[in-house]
Amino acid sequence: MKKVAFITLGCKVNQYETNAMTQKFIKSGYEIVNEQEKADIYIINTCTVTNMSDRKSRQMLRRVRDLNKKAIIVACGCYAQVAKSELEKIEEIDLILGNNEKGHIVEYVEEVMKNHNKKTQVADVMEEKEFMDFGDTTYSKKTRAVIKVQDGCDRFCSYCIIPYARGRVRSRKPESIISEIKKIAKEGTKEVVITGIHVASYGKDFKEEYRLIDLLEEINQIEGIKRIRLGSIEPLLINKEFMERLVKLEKICHHFHLSLQSGCDETLKRMNRRYTTDQFREIVTILRKYYEDVILTTDIIVGFPGETEEEFNKTYKFLEEINFYKMHIFKYSPRNGTKAAKMEGQIDGGQKEKRSQKLIELSNTNETKYNKSYIGKTVEVLFEEEKQGIYKGHTKNYILAYLEQEQDEDNLDNKIVKVQCYMAKTHYILVKK
Repeated sequence: MKKVAFITLGCKVNQYETNAMTQKFIKSGYEIVNEQEKADIYIINTCTVTNMSDRKSRQMLRRVRDLNKKAIIVACGCYAQVAKSELEKIEEIDLILGNNEKGHIVEYVEEVMKNHNKKTQVADVMEEKEFMDFGDTTYSKKTRAVIKVQDGCDRFCSYCIIPYARGRVRSRKPESIISEIKKIAKEGTKEVVITGIHVASYGKDFKEEYRLIDLLEEINQIEGIKRIRLGSIEPLLINKEFMERLVKLEKICHHFHLSLQSGCDETLKRMNRRYTTDQFREIVTILRKYYEDVILTTDIIVGFPGETEEEFNKTYKFLEEINFYKMHIFKYSPRNGTKAAKMEGQIDGGQKEKRSQKLIELSNTNETKYNKSYIGKTVEVLFEEEKQGIYKGHTKNYILAYLEQEQDEDNLDNKIVKVQCYMAKTHYILVKK
């Protein structure tokens, strides 16, 4: 039995697709092994969101060759989609597949093994009109499952390469999504994370009127599912009409990742983000009105072309005002083929690093303050795993929690338990029964 190892870089969409590819290999009689083990086939599901992502993808592709000189090395995913010519120069790689070729990965791998030839199969993703549906994915028993409902993006933010790697918006049929979630619910999964490249666009390509909120209402009815979590969402999705329907869904997690990118209107305009700080502020007000315990997280890019010290200070003050629970800070990375890469006023690395550190400090301060506010409070935690008597889990609004208990006590794995917070750290809270 031939062995296959996967390495997944990047977002939750990639995680989902890796899982789907894994099941295809299992069904074809292959054994799945850890990425550190000697395997016959190594598959690197690449990412290209930043220069660092590209570099890491290349490093992984070269590194696995050392584990088995005779192995088949496969590069697939976003970096493979936009940079096939670069990857073809790396002699370690045997097979390069674009994003829409992942569904047939077993066939392509077997062709390479049979013919002993290198192969590149990357179609023009911009021509794709239909969602590539892997069908029901069989999950190993776990607490949380990522469910991909949508692919592609039509926004074309000036800094972003992803529309060129993923194509236009394509939505998965609701019946397929519901079928998959019902299946994993029967297998014991308690929480689903609804994800995609631009989840807020779900359904816009359907002829019938069916959008994300309609899908969430259906998922909320599925027996066995206790929590529904939304992946990163477009801020403009949030309005009064959406929230009046969302608040009725008792399984929705009170955690929203709103991708802001900048707190300065001038910068947002150059980014082609399509909203202002005033609009974003109103969106936050709406969310906090409907959910008192809501936790908001975000992404911020520092050092975008033309970002002056004044613009950065505007961002900093806005972030202080909004008071996010956590912020993921990215130093701007030029991507070939995007408008921002050709803009004047590129910022040097030292300035990016300085601004990045300042925002990371603010994020850590916010997170610590939030966590300390939970000391003495009772919360419900869905426990996910146990190591050496320490259980790890998350609250409904996605605060990381740890609980220590004796080995002879009840197994808490995959259970929702009411616990009390007695201590807070920067990135997590400690709880007890």
